Amino acid sequence: MERERSVTETTGGADVLTPNAMVVLQDRPLVPLSAALSEALLECERTGRLLQIVTGHHSRITVPLQGIVSSPKGHWIVHDDNGYYEGLTGRPMHWDGKAFAHDPDARDYAPAYTTRPSAPVGTHLVITLQAHHTPQDVLGGQVDQLMRIITGEPPSGWGVAEPLEHPWAPSELTTYVQAAGTSRLIAVGQGAIATLEFSGRGTERTTLAVGYGPDQHPPVTDMPSIVGLLAADNPVSALLAQLTPGRADLTVEPRWSGSSAPIGLAAAGAYTGPPGFTRQRIGPPDAPVTWFHLGDGRSPEYWQRHKDLLTRLRPT
Repeated sequence: MERERSVTETTGGADVLTPNAMVVLQDRPLVPLSAALSEALLECERTGRLLQIVTGHHSRITVPLQGIVSSPKGHWIVHDDNGYYEGLTGRPMHWDGKAFAHDPDARDYAPAYTTRPSAPVGTHLVITLQAHHTPQDVLGGQVDQLMRIITGEPPSGWGVAEPLEHPWAPSELTTYVQAAGTSRLIAVGQGAIATLEFSGRGTERTTLAVGYGPDQHPPVTDMPSIVGLLAADNPVSALLAQLTPGRADLTVEPRWSGSSAPIGLAAAGAYTGPPGFTRQRIGPPDAPVTWFHLGDGRSPEYWQRHKDLLTRLRPT
């Protein structure tokens, strides 16, 4: 990058700043969503830039940072002796003078991306939910209850960056979100971590990841009852459960570890269709939720069923 770089203007924690991107170099074994990276992300959102985080090929990132670099907001760029590649996809990258971009001449994955992971690959149970809140609601109830049901323990802390600043306290979290309007938060528990996003309109989008070792078994068959218990006390408008191969410690290597696969989708309401999908009524009678079974969490081809279900549930 030093030989190719044509812009050296920097600001804040940026190592390179262009009209298109903010590049931040992170030379450390484990890269979290730190306070400095959170500030860099906010600056990129204000200025319309892409946040590009560059690490070595032996570095790992945390699940909250993975959420940023797997979205349109950011990129994880990995450097090794062969050049640069995208940490989550293995696509070779190059510096085009304005930002790291996909190498148009590349025909294969970066060699380092296809090497064996440095630790045994387990499984992440990933639950993504959406919920709507009134101004009087205490926030954090959904992730609190899910962690208690799945791990047996409540969250231990929350904050806007890693390491987390506050012990778990839903009332304090609620006060913070109400003052901030729009917030991106992190909650951590026993073998579990969640990212929570709240909009000014009372909409919550939360992703919870729970780590399991190679010899442990996520509660795939229990998901309908788990969602039913959740909906009885903390309603959701939609929920998707899937399994993703990954390290039990919930850190992510820049190497291929396998494809995710769906378990099921829950939607608020009492659905009688569409035909061809196994469905189950769960939740309280006055606020029913319908669970649609999609797969075993091990078969990536069932993502097509998920796509078909979404198409047929949405109004035309």
